[in-house]
Amino acid sequence: MRKHLLAVLAYVVATFATQAASHFGVNAAHYAAVTYLRAQPIFVLGVLSMLIQGSIMSYLYAQLPQSGRSTGHAVLFAWLVGSILVSYEALAEAAKYSVPSVASIAVEVAAGFVQFTLYGALLGWVYRARMPLAAR
Repeated sequence: MRKHLLAVLAYVVATFATQAASHFGVNAAHYAAVTYLRAQPIFVLGVLSMLIQGSIMSYLYAQLPQSGRSTGHAVLFAWLVGSILVSYEALAEAAKYSVPSVASIAVEVAAGFVQFTLYGALLGWVYRARMPLAAR
């Protein structure tokens, strides 16, 4: 249970850090040009989304026969599950909504790559960390 909670926290930290840096720093001009974004986002819905996604990914990773065998394995897992989310954000949203430019695909793919690389590294650390037998 402890590893599950730490894995969910790792996802929230990786997602919040990457997306906040992307939205409010690196790609702020891009997001300012997106006309369909809320002026005041509903923060609690974003956090709830991260908790749900992190819980599902943590559960899936724990079910793998050799979960925790290496950080590289955890990063590969994160890239695979992350590609599901990023493909929607980068491709389907650009197909459905009026985005500032098709270059927005690159913004989402780059942010997703950083987000899921960081998440994979943190997930690998969580599952490779030595814990007392009672916490396992």
